Amino acid sequence: MKKRALLITTVSGFVPQFEMNNVHILESMGYEIHYAANFQMPSYGTDNSRLENTNIKCHQIDFCRNPFNKNNIKAYIQLKNLIKQESFDLIHCHTPMGGALGRLAARKSTAKAVIYTAHGFHFFKGAPLINWLIYYPVEWLLARYTSQLICINHEDFLRAKRFPCHRVDYVPGVGIDIDFINHSILCPDNVIRKRRSLGIPDGKRVLLSVGELIPRKNHAAVIQALKLLNNKNICYVICGHGILKEELCALANKLDIMEQVYFLGYRNDILELYQIADLFLLPSFQEGLSVALMEAMAIGVPVIGSDIRGNRDLLGSGKGILVKKNTPFEYASKIHFLLNHGKMRKILKKRGIEEVKKYDIHQVEKKMRDIYRRFN
Repeated sequence: MKKRALLITTVSGFVPQFEMNNVHILESMGYEIHYAANFQMPSYGTDNSRLENTNIKCHQIDFCRNPFNKNNIKAYIQLKNLIKQESFDLIHCHTPMGGALGRLAARKSTAKAVIYTAHGFHFFKGAPLINWLIYYPVEWLLARYTSQLICINHEDFLRAKRFPCHRVDYVPGVGIDIDFINHSILCPDNVIRKRRSLGIPDGKRVLLSVGELIPRKNHAAVIQALKLLNNKNICYVICGHGILKEELCALANKLDIMEQVYFLGYRNDILELYQIADLFLLPSFQEGLSVALMEAMAIGVPVIGSDIRGNRDLLGSGKGILVKKNTPFEYASKIHFLLNHGKMRKILKKRGIEEVKKYDIHQVEKKMRDIYRRFN
């Protein structure tokens, strides 16, 4: 009988967005792939169409993102019954609730391995005390039911090495396909056409952010910075959708800069959009290791990011600009500096392109294949 692997995430868009390379690795090793998620909560898009024709067998689990929602008890029971029914050989969990409930439900399973990839612990340097009081003890306890813990940034990795799990490894994120990115570079004329297709006037300086419109992404800081810059020749392009769309629009209107802010929603042409940008901004309060940040660096866009875990891995030692105070004034200051220093932008472009080579998909694939083989 064919081996079976179960991937678990809270929301349904996570695997097609970030984990398809792991799916291909497991399939090449002879696994039939199953996917448990809440398919009524798609993310990174508005539907589940990207899972069509993938041969992945999908299972609805009624996860809630809020860990205190009692409906997660139902999700735990559903997941436990699924694992018992299908007798999976390998279980790989992702996302906070998928990772917690998945490992709890798999405690007495026959799986040879229960793997959890931490895409950014909720406890980190600078996190609120409540995060440490709630999430750290939970993660420490769940480590007992984890055959393999994978961390994607060095801060999490160093901390997780103290957990009571069987094995902890660092893997440099989910990987980016640098060869594909290099083949996606537009000629200058097409860059101009792309800008015009979005309604961006010629000559405008473009700031770009890519990420869900949710509180932890902190887009408001850049919108407020744009007001402080007081320069009509600068616009801010935001790609992503989320619960803060109306609030962010209201903020831009209140500051009387709505004509300078472009809300593009979820996009399938992100690699082209990086190329219209003069600067890439990642003002997040929390990240594990941002794929969008790595892609922007690979394209050659100078980056300004918050001084947080993950961003430090990528931008430290002068490979980008880290903003320590994470305030609109600080972002305005850094944006003004870079837009007026072409030489520094060229230096950051060169350093960024060189840095992200270590995060190439082929590097990540080798590490993940070695991890899966331990339990094959």
